Amino acid sequence: MSTEGPGLTFVVQPGGQLAGRLRVPGDKSISHRAVMLGSLAEGISEVTGFLTGEDCLCTMKAFQAMGVRIEQLGPTHLRVHGVGLHGLKAPAGPLDLGNSGTSMRLMSGLMAAQAFETTLIGDSSLSKRPMRRIVDPLRSMGAVIATTDKGTSPLQFSPAASLKAIAYDSPVASAQVKSGILLAGLYAEGKTEVCEPEPSRDHTERMLRGFGVSVDARPGYAAVQGSQRLKATHIEVPADISSATFPMVAAAIVPGSDVLLEAVGINPTRTGIIDILRSMGATITLTHERMLGGEPVADIRVQGAALKGITIGGDVVASAIDEFPAVFIAAACADGVTTVNDAEELRVKESDRIAAMCDGLTALGVSAIAKPDGAIITGRGNASPIGSGTVDSKGDHRIAMSFAISALRATGPITILDCANVNTSFPGFVALMGGAGLRISERVAS
Repeated sequence: MSTEGPGLTFVVQPGGQLAGRLRVPGDKSISHRAVMLGSLAEGISEVTGFLTGEDCLCTMKAFQAMGVRIEQLGPTHLRVHGVGLHGLKAPAGPLDLGNSGTSMRLMSGLMAAQAFETTLIGDSSLSKRPMRRIVDPLRSMGAVIATTDKGTSPLQFSPAASLKAIAYDSPVASAQVKSGILLAGLYAEGKTEVCEPEPSRDHTERMLRGFGVSVDARPGYAAVQGSQRLKATHIEVPADISSATFPMVAAAIVPGSDVLLEAVGINPTRTGIIDILRSMGATITLTHERMLGGEPVADIRVQGAALKGITIGGDVVASAIDEFPAVFIAAACADGVTTVNDAEELRVKESDRIAAMCDGLTALGVSAIAKPDGAIITGRGNASPIGSGTVDSKGDHRIAMSFAISALRATGPITILDCANVNTSFPGFVALMGGAGLRISERVAS
């Protein structure tokens, strides 16, 4: 389960360059789905490259609590003994999903269809995140779900007589919402359809096909027919582009840096960060492009360059939404003004990421003005555009890692508070980045 509280602090010394060949942990989104779909499949599925971060371990423990046998054969190797679409059993108590919004929203679609009562809970951060966006469409399918008055967790599921298919026009481009509805659609009578205002990541659609499910999908649309059976398969999880973003940005902001990131997932719904950095002037080369477990992957080389400020908005936002904290750091190190638009979704992540990043940058002497849907960041592009100081990560893993890499261009040490949740998505971050040239250390409160 995720660790709460401000007990872990990062202290990062200024300067340095990033160099070397790096392999970041497995993709979090794909790891979650591999456990979920493997559990619902008929037969035994092998999962390699699994992310053993706390978020994904919460998903694994939840399905174990519902009677699924999951063996851990190695640090990143799982064997999932599927129980079939209707084989889950009532857990002994609430399912604690820690800090994982992906787990809660996707599992909501599954729990809505079960013949037993279930309660999904999370940590203090997850308990503040909006859940009506998934609860409301599930209720329209016939699900019986209770939330708090604010529409947040705990989420209590009671057995429904049956679920019926819907055609849902989602007001937000959210892979979590889309996936939760599609998973409920596996149990529904008829064809369940989801339309989105912009395309969101399509890992669920790809993986369902890998498990033998027929899926009708195109950018901004996905549909599934109910009562299809899932057949066990082998899933190879590529390296996570969201985690790769931190060494990518770290290398891009420091002239002389040169890193090669191995076997990174380059799903076209996730490559917004590459487009953004290239628009800012970064030198990024993709080599050895191939397919791994149904997902496109490549080795990504990033070399340091002089970045320039740009305007970011529109379709690219959805394909880089988790990467924006690091984008704010690139903007602070660029020459000129970077304006981020259409990114109001950042307000309802593990923290209010717009506020957290602008507050932190301001504390380090960078001009960062928050807007309702983004920010205006004025980068100085000089030798050390970022000052020294202390930043509160608000318990948000991506905020913590973003400010850690900012020290490469700082005038003095940067101290980052409340960093324990980095383990939710990037276990080994300090060791990997320290080995590549980031001057980072940990301090644990007694």
